[in-house]
Formats: sequence, C-alpha cells, structure tokens
Amino acid sequence: MRKLLFILITYSSLTFASPALENHTKWMFSFNKSEVKIGDEVELIFTALIEKNWYMYSTDLDPKLVGPIPASFNFTPNSSYKLIGEIRPIHPKHRFDEVWGGEISIFENRAEFRQKIKILSVNPVIKGTYSYVHCIITGDGRCINVEDEDFEFKGLKVQAAEANTPQTITPDTTSVTEVITADTAHKPAANPATSEEIKKTETADVAGGGKSFWAFLIFAFLGGLTAVITPCVFPMLPMTVTFFTKKSETRAQALRRAFMFGGSIVLIYSLIGLLFGVLGLGPDFGNWLSTHWVPNVLFFVIFIVFGAAFLGMFELTLPSGFVNKIDSKSNMGSMAGVFFMAFTLVLVSFSCTGPIVGSLLIEAVGGKLLKPVLGMFSFSLALALPFTLFAIFPNWLQNLPKSGGWLNSVKVVLGFLEVALAFKFLSIADQVYHWGILDREVYLALWIVIFFLLGMYLLGKLKFHHDSDLPYLSVPRLGMAIAVFTFVLYLIPGLFGAPLKALSGYLPPQSTLDFDLYTNKGTSTETTTGDELGQVKYADKFHLPHNLHGFFDYKQALEYSKKVNKPIFIDFTGHGCVNCREMEANVWSDPQVLKRLNENFVVVALYADDKTELPESEWYLSKYDNKIKKTIGKQNSDLQITKYNANAQPLYVLIDGNEQLLTQPKAYDLEVSNFVKFLDEGVAEYKKLHP
Repeated sequence: MRKLLFILITYSSLTFASPALENHTKWMFSFNKSEVKIGDEVELIFTALIEKNWYMYSTDLDPKLVGPIPASFNFTPNSSYKLIGEIRPIHPKHRFDEVWGGEISIFENRAEFRQKIKILSVNPVIKGTYSYVHCIITGDGRCINVEDEDFEFKGLKVQAAEANTPQTITPDTTSVTEVITADTAHKPAANPATSEEIKKTETADVAGGGKSFWAFLIFAFLGGLTAVITPCVFPMLPMTVTFFTKKSETRAQALRRAFMFGGSIVLIYSLIGLLFGVLGLGPDFGNWLSTHWVPNVLFFVIFIVFGAAFLGMFELTLPSGFVNKIDSKSNMGSMAGVFFMAFTLVLVSFSCTGPIVGSLLIEAVGGKLLKPVLGMFSFSLALALPFTLFAIFPNWLQNLPKSGGWLNSVKVVLGFLEVALAFKFLSIADQVYHWGILDREVYLALWIVIFFLLGMYLLGKLKFHHDSDLPYLSVPRLGMAIAVFTFVLYLIPGLFGAPLKALSGYLPPQSTLDFDLYTNKGTSTETTTGDELGQVKYADKFHLPHNLHGFFDYKQALEYSKKVNKPIFIDFTGHGCVNCREMEANVWSDPQVLKRLNENFVVVALYADDKTELPESEWYLSKYDNKIKKTIGKQNSDLQITKYNANAQPLYVLIDGNEQLLTQPKAYDLEVSNFVKFLDEGVAEYKKLHP
C-alpha cells in the first residue's frame, strides 16, 4: 500500500544566508567493453549512485502521467559514432503513486541507463548533457531539479578494421535528444571498477522503511492478539495450559514445556514468513506484485474469499488426514511432542488465522526478506504470548470469559473488514490501467454500505445463519457500533468532494470524482480576481490551487506588487514536486493561510521544471553556469539559484517589489502554525519598509 504520509519535520536548519546548492546523486560513465574495432557496437553505461533516502524518476514513465519529470539525455552529434536504438533504464522500480494518480517508475540507491552505439572512427568523441529530478523519501520533502550537466565517455580502445574486411560506414549527423525518466533501482554494479562506491550506497536496506515498517510490525502484533480471541484459538487456551500443568511432573518442567510450546509457534510462523520471503524473488518482484493488475486482482479475490469465510459462507479447512497425522505426533514424549502439539494448533486454527496471516503476507509484498519474516514473528509472538503466560500463571484461567457467540461475532467483524480492504487492491489495478470501474465515488459508496451493514450487525439488526441470539446489547458492542456509524458519517461528504485527508492513502484520487462540490466552489474568500490582475502571462499553462489568483512570471509579479503596494509570495514549485502538492493540500488549504495569501500577498508560482521553450528574444546567458537558459523552467531555476542560493523545491520566499528579502525563506513544513508565522513575519517587515 503505497504512500503513507510524509514525516512531519520542520525544515528549521535552512538559512537564507548560505543554504548550499544540493545534489545527492553521483554519476559515472563507462563502457560494457574495454576494447572494440571500428564497426563494432558497444553499450554506454550511465550509472547514478543515489544517496540514501532519495529517489530518481526513470525513463519509462507513462507519457500520459502529468507531473513527474523524466531524466533526459541529449547526445551531441558527432561523425565518430552512431546511436543504435533508444536509451534503456535497467530494472527500474514501478509502483502506483496516489499523488499523481498512476504508475510511476523510479530508482533508489542506484540507477543505470544504457545506450547502444556503433563505433565509426578510432577516436570517438561521445559527449552530451543530462537532466534529472531527485526527491527525498523522508525528512523535509525536498525535490531537486538538475539540468544540463555535461557527460563525456573516455577510455575506449578502438582498433582499425582489418584490411581484408570491407566496411561501409555511414556517419550519423542527425541531432538526437532522448527524454527519459529516471527511476530508482537496486541492482549489482555493472562496472567492476566502481563496485566499492556502489556498495557504500547499498548498505542500508530496511524493509518497508522508517515509520511504515514499525506500523506494519504493530499491525502484525495486533493481528496476533486478534487471532487469540477467534473461535478456533480461544477455546484451546484452557485445554493446552491444563495439559502442560497436569502432564508435567514438576512446575519447572511445566514452565519449560510452556516456553517450548510458545517458541515453537513463533518458529513455525517465522519459517512461513521466511519461505514467503524467499519465494518473493526480491524487491523487483515485490514491485510487480504491488502495481500489476494480475496480482492485485488476485489479492482482491483472496480477500473476498477470506471475508466470505469469516462471514460464514463456508469454512476454510486443511485436509483432515494431514492434520490427524501431525496431531498423532504430539503424543510423543520430550520436546518433540511439544513442537508437534504447537504445529497442530497452527493447523487447526487455520480457518481463523489464515485470513489474518494471508493479509499480513500480502502487506509484506515488496519488503524483501526481512519484512515477511519479522511480520510473522510479530504475529506469532502475540499469538503465543497468552499460552505461555497462562501456563506460568494457571490461576488466570478462572478469569477467562466462557466461549460463546461473542467469538463468532469477532469473526464476522473481521469478515466485513476483509471485504472492505479487498477493494483497495482492485482500486490500484483500476487506477494504473485506467479501467474506470472503481472511481472515488463508487469506492466510497461501497465502503459506506459495508460499514453501515457492520454497524447494523453490531446493533443486532443483521444476523447470519451461524450467529447465536443476541438477548441484549453490551456496552462495548454499543461503543463499537457508535464508532462504525461515526466513520460512515465521515465518509459521506467524500461523495461530494470532501478531501477526507485521513484516508488519502486508501482512496482513489480526487480527480476521479465526477461530482465535486468542494473543488468547484473552492474554499477561498477571494479578494483579488483574475480581472483585476489583467492579462496574466502563462495563465494558459499554469494555475494556482484553491481558486487563488496570481502570476507565473517573476517580472510581472514585481510590477503588480509596486502597483498595489503588497509583498510578494514566491512559490518555487514544479510539476513533478510531490511535496509541493502536499503543502498545497494540507497547508495552503487551511483558512488562516488561505486568507493571508488572498488578502496580503501577490502570489507568483515559478515552475522550476517546466520544459516550455521561450522565444529566442527571451533567452539569456546565466551568470551562474554560463549556459543559455531557453525554457521557463530553466529560467525560474536559475533565478532561484542565483538570487536565493538554493535549488530544491518547494521553497517559499517573501520579498517586496524592489526584490528585498522580508524574512527567512521556508521549505517543506506541514505545520500550519509555522507557515502562518512565516507569512505574518513577512507582512510585518513589509510594513516597516513601506509604511
């Protein structure tokens, strides 16, 4: 499940005086052969070593996807070689991105691109430029656009063709520009000479990463505790503990067997996780599982089947002969019998634990070896803990509630949850392949119905054939029903466009909603209209969120600022900047921020990654790198670097019409109060300078 929320960290370390220009990727250029003859083909290898916690877009992005900017490689034409085919990304990672509403292609740790060429002379001159965007995964959410960096391939030994081998070489003088998106991959070094450097970038491989990994382990542990109170496991607690206490000659022996029993449960489930991890075939296979329609539709079907089983449609059971054979071995003496007794518990409880274990293993997809193993360890630890504790303190058994209809109610509740979560997998496939069968309103309608029926079941108004009568409603059950109905009421405004930010990782994108009152009407209390601004330059190409009105050209914003006597709010942003969208959705949308932007500032959005080429009369030579800036994006990026000594987006700068800085610039920060303070400080300083 893609995209958990970005970590909320204030970018407090940024200082305007000297924020260093950043580049978190190191490039190397090599050949797949060290020696060739004229007329031979050779592959150029572009290798990018990416700093930990950063990623780069790949070349195979969907061209229909609006936002992410692909890497680009521009070869300088030369008669000494000829390009063969197009440049290829080597094993990028594909996954669905909720922000962009489609499948993206990225590289982490290491990226590799290959271009095949034909050698036409003894001393080939292979030069060009490359551009790319890389973003941070955790932390302050920066994205950095690097453009027009030079590359040159050297060191290839070329022998002249043999005299008796006629060669007909046609020089290729056509200018070739390859536009490619760089995606993060994790592969062994193709160039032995750089293997040590590459190893340094690949040492930290924590499955799932950061907060999401710990959240997964907590979820697995809670799943184990839930499994304890299912009808297949709970009745076995007193039976098993009594066996340990009565069949053991001493209390020490009973405790030893109890710990062995609990340890065996943990070992068995951990081995299941290990087997799943080994069969997972590595992270690339995990990425395929998480984005391709085949596994996602399969997971949807599996969850529906598990949900139907929990709701009582049928019983999931293992072959009785196999279970009986394992159970017979539990009568063996010593510790071997205890192990097979634990194995019997695992098998007998399959009909209740199977759906939970299956859900955890599916969640572990893409986490390499560590995630499924630790997930099963966490689940089994919670499952084994009660058996061990009750064996140590057998008197606790007297306080256990009696088995009854409440156990079946637990299964039914889990069944409803399994069915609801099943649609998440179908939604991923639907969005990636643009089927249009599960748009946001359809998805929300299904969840509203499912959780409404769950609430009715908790109130006793809905009953299945295997349910016992509910003579009265307990307080905990009533509390659960209230929580479920509250959740249903929270979902309903989403049908009409409410953003439902708490569920953004589980819902289809807002853009798939047909009837959107929220976006159409906006949330701003507008004080400036588009008519007052006059003819806004580039208004046909860009737009501001939340019905804000402003500019997209720096000089035009300066002129308007002097005219209306207001400070300027510069938004250095980008089409492919995920964190820019996060700021707009979670901070700009706040009424306090939106009111200030509308009433107190001239807003100008400067896209640093836009590829629109300007008329030749507007080109200029940059004082920073002595290169001609021809596009809107390059000119905006050059402005950010030369004036503010920074090249990461988002970056927010407050100035007056004379280009004087009003306060320290601000980067990615999801704390609304910090942003309000930033805006207020800028206004206060502006009033001092322009009373």
